[in-house]
Amino acid sequence: MMSKRVLQILLALSAAFALNAVVAEQQVQLLHEVPEQPAAPDFSIEDVDGVVHTLSAYRGKVVILNFWATWCPPCREEMPSMERAWQKLRHEDIVMLAINVGEDEDSVFEFTASYPVEFPLLLDRESAVIRSWPVRGLPTTFVIDPQGKIVYRAIGGRDWSAPEVLQKIRALRAR
Repeated sequence: MMSKRVLQILLALSAAFALNAVVAEQQVQLLHEVPEQPAAPDFSIEDVDGVVHTLSAYRGKVVILNFWATWCPPCREEMPSMERAWQKLRHEDIVMLAINVGEDEDSVFEFTASYPVEFPLLLDRESAVIRSWPVRGLPTTFVIDPQGKIVYRAIGGRDWSAPEVLQKIRALRAR
């Protein structure tokens, strides 16, 4: 039988974890402004269909650029919300790209059987592209304005289809 003191500690820990989850849920929606808004590093890599994508080719559009991996639980959790956001944004001069880091086509194809997406999934097989970006963990997403400047960064999963997130992204079109 559990002692009263152990039960109190467990209850206190449970309450702390619950509070932490609520705070994390509230912060999850935030897009953090990037100071000085540096120029986004250009890249040229293939998507899962062998089509080459160059970031500079999207100049003049808002770009949502996500770094992810199939083995990353938060990446897997946020991918459906990215697809929902893409369905809302695809006709608004906004581009969504997801760069898979360090995996091959087979891993990504297997992933998309459970998490289908219509936006381009790019393959950074050798992790060359991610090294030129300030990524601190996966998933990390950058929102780039039409001039090619990094305006927002989001570390960790988000609900990309949340109205407040979509509003911030859409506001960049007028820049």
